[in-house]
Amino acid sequence: MLQNTGKLRGCTLFITGASRGIGKAIALKAARDGANIVIAAKTAEPHPKLPGTIYSAAKEAIKRFGGIDILVNNASAISLTGTLETPLKRSRSPHILNLSPPLNLNPIWFKNHTAYTMAKYGMSMCVLGMAEEFRGQVAVNALWPKTGNITIFILLGLRSETRALCHS
Repeated sequence: MLQNTGKLRGCTLFITGASRGIGKAIALKAARDGANIVIAAKTAEPHPKLPGTIYSAAKEAIKRFGGIDILVNNASAISLTGTLETPLKRSRSPHILNLSPPLNLNPIWFKNHTAYTMAKYGMSMCVLGMAEEFRGQVAVNALWPKTGNITIFILLGLRSETRALCHS
């Protein structure tokens, strides 16, 4: 486990896809390091009986914590604003962290789950583009574990040859 440094104390992280897996691990670690954590789902349209959307969660975070310092985009969160037009730019050290893999055109990554791989690779290309586009204004990086974690969801979708590349 990584040591708590306190570097995130007082920072506000808006994390999508943090109800389980690596998103949840990031949220828990950042909280132990003193960060304010906002976990959001990708619900964009209001539900007649359940309150809240990703937009209302962002507004509540800004109201409560004064802004969002770090966006961890683990679930491809929806935002119809430009990156530099979001409250993130008001941070003293704004960062965007996408959980997306290094680009690898080996057919094994496309063979049984083309749509998923394309979506993740799209996020990787966004990292490359935004890192250059926002250089000096917003830090943009990607994080991808060296090996995958086998979860029930993955077990349902991956074939044995792909599963062999993961650890359980």
